[in-house]
Amino acid sequence: MIRVSSPEDTDQVLSLYREGARSPGGLARLAEEISRDYVYDFLDKAHRHGLGLVNLAEDGETILGEIHSYSPALFCFSHVLSDLTICVSPRAQGQGTGRALFEALMQSVIQTRPEFTRVELIVRESNRRAIALYQSLGFVVEGKFAGRIKNVDGSFEADIPMAWNR
Repeated sequence: MIRVSSPEDTDQVLSLYREGARSPGGLARLAEEISRDYVYDFLDKAHRHGLGLVNLAEDGETILGEIHSYSPALFCFSHVLSDLTICVSPRAQGQGTGRALFEALMQSVIQTRPEFTRVELIVRESNRRAIALYQSLGFVVEGKFAGRIKNVDGSFEADIPMAWNR
């Protein structure tokens, strides 16, 4: 079950993001960099200036995945949803949770949010599975930020900007 997220989801989403950050190659932030304020802030921004969704377990309460994106505060970017982030619990990965969240987000943009004509995200170049998923959803690679990501082992890799345009 997918529903719109809200700032009231902060505590569950905080746990989800910390769990996801502990998985290798998961989130850009380390688990200790994910605070309650950070989670509340992005849920609030998505609620007020964009879109945010959660995927619930069969119990109808446990959040297995979250996706959000919001428009920057400048007029010139008012047609753009950016800072797109998705997190799926490691125990729910590979079961279609992420795809379902993305498809619901994109359908919401298409059906109810005509003001948004572009959705942007950035993904690590080593996350081939995610890149393939995003491409299957209509996102295209728009470049490469070489050496932008510093991995915990001290190595560097590129960030890949991708976008979907209506």
